[in-house]
Amino acid sequence: MPNTQTDTKTATLSELKLEGRWRVVVLNDPVNLMSYVVLVFKKVFAFDEKTARKKMLEVHEQGRSVVWSGLREKAEAYVFTLQQWHLTATLEPDETH
Repeated sequence: MPNTQTDTKTATLSELKLEGRWRVVVLNDPVNLMSYVVLVFKKVFAFDEKTARKKMLEVHEQGRSVVWSGLREKAEAYVFTLQQWHLTATLEPDETH
């Protein structure tokens, strides 16, 4: 009888290799207040205050911040959600993994 736990793990690893990892990137915009961006990060990603502020400052000072990395489907969902909150968010391949 096959070990379904091993089969599932192998399938997940194969899926990750085929699909790769993707980054959710938030870009700076002249519209949203910094406090609003912090609020959105806390709500969408469940970041604590310190992490949300750090990511917001990266966006503000560097023009962008990678706020999440993982499988494409989840990354696409995060990008869509951030766009619904009126943040400028994009998806890009994570070539570091």
